Amino acid sequence: MNGPLSDDTQAILLLTAPLIAGRSATSTELLTPGEYKRLAAVLRDLQSTPADLLTSRASALTDACAAVVAPDRMGRLLSRGFLLSQVVERWRNRAIWILGHTDEGYPQRFRGRLGEDAPPVLYGCGDADILDSGGLAVVGSRNAEEKLIDFTMAVGSLSARAGRTLISGGARGIDQAAMRGALEAGGRVSGVLADSLERSTMQREHRNVLLDGRMVLISPYDPNAGFNVGNAMQRNKLIYALADAALVVSSDLKKGGTWAGAAEQLDKRRFVPVFVRSAGEASEGLTALRARGGIPWPDPRDVDDFAAIFDIPLPRPQEGTQDTLFGFP
Repeated sequence: MNGPLSDDTQAILLLTAPLIAGRSATSTELLTPGEYKRLAAVLRDLQSTPADLLTSRASALTDACAAVVAPDRMGRLLSRGFLLSQVVERWRNRAIWILGHTDEGYPQRFRGRLGEDAPPVLYGCGDADILDSGGLAVVGSRNAEEKLIDFTMAVGSLSARAGRTLISGGARGIDQAAMRGALEAGGRVSGVLADSLERSTMQREHRNVLLDGRMVLISPYDPNAGFNVGNAMQRNKLIYALADAALVVSSDLKKGGTWAGAAEQLDKRRFVPVFVRSAGEASEGLTALRARGGIPWPDPRDVDDFAAIFDIPLPRPQEGTQDTLFGFP
């Protein structure tokens, strides 16, 4: 996984990645996700790939793509080769790998479910094969009461005993409780992080399970990127895309990343059945998700009951919800 970067991946990194080395300032000219998507479409029409921007064809292709990215801006981004070599060495020294969307090993679930919305580049640490193993996604609030933490750890533990991968976002609160429950029971975990991948991979409690092949941590954002609300919102679809089913343990009403991600699944993407915690104290957020098509969590008590949740089909879409996806009329 730490072999040479493909030419396509190098080009994508030069165009889109901040290439943060230590406290270096990042470029303000990076292509946004939307700009890169449009550029990739133009290159496909020209029967070319990002790698061709690093060849003798670069000048002609840059001119042909001028409507999307100004040639001088493209040239400055592609000239960052030395900085790229520095950060790649740093990442590899920390066992962080990089996969472009054309590389072998890139998650098929992202390609198949997200299509053009799949991240052009993924950074990760651990066994990438876990990413296509499916499993249960567990999401919820950062600020959770102790009884919900205990509930979530029990779900993670049961997932492990059933041989299912646990998928979550790695944030404090519900995410970390679900992952901890699965790992302590000997299970496998996929963590989709919105920030600080490098710091997470260096934490003592993560190193052994990463080396043992029981956990993979990934992020579509630079390994040294700090927290950003927009990034946290955008990575939600990646969590659901890796799963076979999802459980929302807690959620605010019409605000926050947990609500936005669950509502997007119920109203638009519909990758997997979305379960909503039914035991314990109800909340306005969970009640509203139920009204949008969330399925009451059957509270499985053993491995057989747990396995049965993956046989439950997607419910029919609810009428009149698409226009209020994130709580705005």
